[in-house]
Amino acid sequence: MQALNRTAMGVALGLTCIAYAAPSLASDAQSVVQQQLNAYNAHDIRAFMATYDPGAEVVEFPAKPLMKGAAQIQEFYETKRFNDPRLHATVDKRIVMGNVVIDYEQILNTQAAGPGRMEAIAIYEVNDGKITKVTLIRGSASLDKQ
Repeated sequence: MQALNRTAMGVALGLTCIAYAAPSLASDAQSVVQQQLNAYNAHDIRAFMATYDPGAEVVEFPAKPLMKGAAQIQEFYETKRFNDPRLHATVDKRIVMGNVVIDYEQILNTQAAGPGRMEAIAIYEVNDGKITKVTLIRGSASLDKQ
């Protein structure tokens, strides 16, 4: 009986340690994603890429590959996003669980027909302090009223 109590105590202590570790992992992941968002809004490609793992991938939900590796990610954002002076994202909602951060974003941008905005959900997976995967869900896009 006493051995059973020690085993139960060890399991309880182990679970307590896991519970204490989880907030740190979540805050680390959230911090990396926030740094990435800040760099995105500053159009700072170096700071932006510093948040990505060299082998990171970007996919469109559910699993359509868009970009693989730091070189493709950098080329896309440098030539197709950060050259838009209007580009700016705000996070309306953020969910953090362990190493996963889910942002619901509103993005101001310039579309083919003029200034506009779009909504998106970005699901970031962070490992060892770097973004290793982003899954994008693109929402509606609209033009600003003039």
